[in-house]
Amino acid sequence: MLRTELGIATFEDLLYHYPYRYFDRSQITKIGTINGNTEYAQFAGTLINLGTEGDGRRSRLVATLFDETGRIELVWFANINWVKKNIREGEKYIVFGKIANFNGYYNISHPEIEPLNSETNIPGRQPVYPTTEKLRVKGITNRSFAKLTTALFEKVKLHDIVEVLPANVLSAYGLCGRYYALLWLHFPDTELHEQMARRRMKFEELLISQLLIGRLRLQHTVQQGWVFSKVGDNFNTFYSDHLPFQLTGAQKRVLREIRQDTATGKQMNRLLQGDVGSGKTIVALMSMLLAMDNGFQACIMAPTEILAQQHFFGISKLLEEMGITIKLLTGSVKGKERKQILSELADGTLQLVAGTHALIEDSVQFKNLGLAVIDEQHRFGVGQRARLWTKNAHPPHVLVMTATPIPRTLAMTMYGDLEVSVIDELPPGRQEIKTVHRRDATRASVMEFIRKEVDKGRQAYIVYPLIEESEKLDYESLMAGYEQVKIWFIDDKYRIAMVHGKQPADERQRNMARFVKGEANVLVATTVIEVGVNVPNASVMLIESAERFGLSQMHQLRGRVGRGAEQSYCILMTGNKVGEESVKRINIMVSTTDGFKIAEADLEMRGPGDMYGTKQSGVLKFKLADIVQDAGILEQTREAAITLLNTDPKLTLPQHQPLRNMIARQGKDSHWGKIS
Repeated sequence: MLRTELGIATFEDLLYHYPYRYFDRSQITKIGTINGNTEYAQFAGTLINLGTEGDGRRSRLVATLFDETGRIELVWFANINWVKKNIREGEKYIVFGKIANFNGYYNISHPEIEPLNSETNIPGRQPVYPTTEKLRVKGITNRSFAKLTTALFEKVKLHDIVEVLPANVLSAYGLCGRYYALLWLHFPDTELHEQMARRRMKFEELLISQLLIGRLRLQHTVQQGWVFSKVGDNFNTFYSDHLPFQLTGAQKRVLREIRQDTATGKQMNRLLQGDVGSGKTIVALMSMLLAMDNGFQACIMAPTEILAQQHFFGISKLLEEMGITIKLLTGSVKGKERKQILSELADGTLQLVAGTHALIEDSVQFKNLGLAVIDEQHRFGVGQRARLWTKNAHPPHVLVMTATPIPRTLAMTMYGDLEVSVIDELPPGRQEIKTVHRRDATRASVMEFIRKEVDKGRQAYIVYPLIEESEKLDYESLMAGYEQVKIWFIDDKYRIAMVHGKQPADERQRNMARFVKGEANVLVATTVIEVGVNVPNASVMLIESAERFGLSQMHQLRGRVGRGAEQSYCILMTGNKVGEESVKRINIMVSTTDGFKIAEADLEMRGPGDMYGTKQSGVLKFKLADIVQDAGILEQTREAAITLLNTDPKLTLPQHQPLRNMIARQGKDSHWGKIS
């Protein structure tokens, strides 16, 4: 049962099943003092009202424990006969367990219970282990884990625990040995020992992650890549004659970094971060022109057809006066047109292509793909991205882009094998988006404001949530909202389009195109428009039920406006009653438009797994370490990893062998740095 419930199948698994807190069992709590904040407690009192309730499989054993200050109910759902034989009414007992509240009364299910007499040994500091309700029902309690682990340490001696960290690392960072770290994690005799143990094991977890990333980085530096030896006519002509606006200093800096990477003969693997509207696409386009100047093909791959089309139309317009052809390859491109694109990619006559997952199909072959740009890279699976690298004898240079700013601690852990560039300036002429929070009671004034903006010739988004768990309700809410919007904008001069995931693809594309072309001035949509839609004339983003959105999602939606020179607005609409966490998120959105500050706040509130799906991907399998709380330790492990790999890149020295073995085990289960 331990295997199925907690994944504990071996003694080693038990050793690494760490307690998450400790309880001072020498303290006796008065029953009358417990409140809603009490999680675990220990009582001394007299047992009364022992009896069975219910019948058959629904039967349960109940009793009441009382002291001079109050009463608490004790409940057993399993092993009832055994418990009945071992406790008696009228006797005094020590009871320990997790406090629950049912119908206004406190109770403990499956408490640890033992007679209170002169021989009772009241333990001191006791570990509290992660467990499940199923295990508690079967009588496997905290005490059970503590007994098992105590028995294990009676057999496991100092020499049985292999030290993983080299002696010089232990000394340099003031870390205790591995045996004592594990012993003190389970049974610390002082608070200082517990702190030392936790720091040591967190350091080990983070160091292994940094070594995995560091070794991937070393592999990238020796991976052969195409040499872009010159800056030619395509790049120079576009830069001097066709740039739609002057490049920011940040864009110029990133282009220099890309130029240096691609001239070395090593494969470039660069992550380009830039907030919504910061001008990443221009940098990507100029990088692709650089590839073409050196005789190579280039592609830009996007996760959705809408975004791929956006890139295609945007780049086509920018290059039309230069006579450079870019074609679009998506799942919707069929027949003769598709056959021609595949032929031109294979023989090299087509040098530039935008597309979706269609680019990685086996039928797509390039003559000499020199640069692959991947937009919104976190939307692609590892295997999908990797298939682009097999299109050539040499892998192409890789530029992955994200408009979701990644906090430094997360970037160090997830993307540490990539060089990172950041565009931290907005193009000139952009105004900061004004963000406000409005409640349902003010809906009339909000709609009147949007009408006035539309009357000025602007356009507006009205976005509703669409969450799988409540898809039917959300769909009904969207349709009801659409009908309500039509009432607010009933005049013939207002044209409304609607886009959502249940529409047939062609209808969705047609409605989206109406809005992009200005044929519709209000777009009612779900979050399908979150990424990539570029309508400079749109000046209002109304997010309905904003309390149901995460920070990064709201920030992405806000980035759909503010793309022109006019003042833009983001309105976060909620119900009149909003939870504390939702209010906190909304206040952050109102207070800043800085994507990196928002990403940091999101990381602190939700954790890395919730933000980026890393809990499912196997990237951040830390038992103790937390990259937000332990940023200082993370910095130290990065420093230690660089030193170790500089002196012994393959970790072949005898003192590094245990670390090498540990990395090999960890690496099997991870997708570390598999961007390329």
